[in-house]
Amino acid sequence: MTANPGPSPEIAIIGSGSAAFAAAIEAVEQGARVSLVEGAERIGGTCVNIGCVPSKIMIRGAHIAHLQAHHPFDGVERHQPRIDRVELVRQQQRRVAELRRAKYEGILQNNPGIGLVRGWASFKDANTLEVHRGDGSRQILAADRILIASGARPAIPDIPGLDETPYWTSTEALVAERIPRHLVVIGGSVVALELAQAFLRLGSRVTIMARSRLLSREEPVIGEVLAKVFEEEGAQVLLHTLPDSVAYRDDRFILASKAGEICCDRLLVATGRRPNTALLELDRAGVATAANGAIVVDDHMRSSVESIYAAGDCTDQPQYVYVAAAAGSRAAINMTGGDAALDLTTMPAVVFTDPAVATVGLDEQQAAASGIDAESRRLALENVPRALANFDHRGFIELVAERESGRLIGARIVASGAGEMIQTAAIAIRNRMTVQELAAQLFPYLTMVEGIKLCAQTFSRDVSRLSCCAG
Repeated sequence: MTANPGPSPEIAIIGSGSAAFAAAIEAVEQGARVSLVEGAERIGGTCVNIGCVPSKIMIRGAHIAHLQAHHPFDGVERHQPRIDRVELVRQQQRRVAELRRAKYEGILQNNPGIGLVRGWASFKDANTLEVHRGDGSRQILAADRILIASGARPAIPDIPGLDETPYWTSTEALVAERIPRHLVVIGGSVVALELAQAFLRLGSRVTIMARSRLLSREEPVIGEVLAKVFEEEGAQVLLHTLPDSVAYRDDRFILASKAGEICCDRLLVATGRRPNTALLELDRAGVATAANGAIVVDDHMRSSVESIYAAGDCTDQPQYVYVAAAAGSRAAINMTGGDAALDLTTMPAVVFTDPAVATVGLDEQQAAASGIDAESRRLALENVPRALANFDHRGFIELVAERESGRLIGARIVASGAGEMIQTAAIAIRNRMTVQELAAQLFPYLTMVEGIKLCAQTFSRDVSRLSCCAG
């Protein structure tokens, strides 16, 4: 993966998020001179500013509030917490600013090989960018290689009347200083569900309107478990239901739908994200894109043009910050003469609801589509001692194995702490372990991750007949 020696290349990177910075740091280490082009006021991209970091802070705070009123332990007083949303947002934004300074602004200040060019970039040709500054001036930037790491923005559905209303996207929701009385969330995927549950636990009445089912790209049982959890916590979940129209009158949203008219004081639209490529003039450089504007790349982050690479949410790769960072560093190696591929076959994914949803590898249907004869086992959390000790056995663990060899090829976990458990399955898949080998491993007792061992054992035995910590 080490780059080949040669003259120092000039590399221009469009964007300043995780993919861009990972690429810039790696490229400088490989001897390149790097220019980061960013038009936004704040550097750092989505994750630190308006995505992963602030959302997880909000989700954690909401979880703590929920436990005060709804924890499962007799003998410990339950009470409704007093929520100071203004102070929650202040604390959240202080941590966001700290991380932005440490992980982005500080790197720029301390790495002379990376220069920041302020302005919005567009292509003149495959090796030249035109940077449009806020004052109306322009700068021409030539480079041997160009990396597009321009990120993505919320995708807004075409619902009559929606554009004329002051709806929220996740950006506004995360910094809102007032908790809505009634929040309607349009969307049934990751961001929609994470924020819907957070606001629900902070005291909002919440209605979820999903185009199909919850987490429709996953096995139906996962969405069914989450829908039940949300309804038990007090949310209204409307599946296969989107607004026919939206209006805004007297500080109220009015949503017409097949479920009837729904009124609320806040509306959150969380229906996915769209790549930020429309203003780049990619046609001038000949860069191929998918129908949604995503830049098509191979496993080396090469676009359809030899001198142009792309990484992160603007591409057709999965939109996760750790994928973006890994793609950025590998793109830099390749742009400086090296050979580094990004293997996504064991990419873990987590939805930070409670219980969380974590997945890696193939489910049984995906395995069949790939021509693999597979079998799966699903273990209810009632069989996991730590879940019983926690008095929280919502969810399950499912493992998928190649039938003939027993090799683990996939895992699905719905559980509190699923995000901390999934990497064990990912590493087992990466190392081509069988479920028999996984079942024979030593797992610490009274941990949730021990459930993976127990599920592996179900391929050959009835774990309900084992003692509590049987090997």
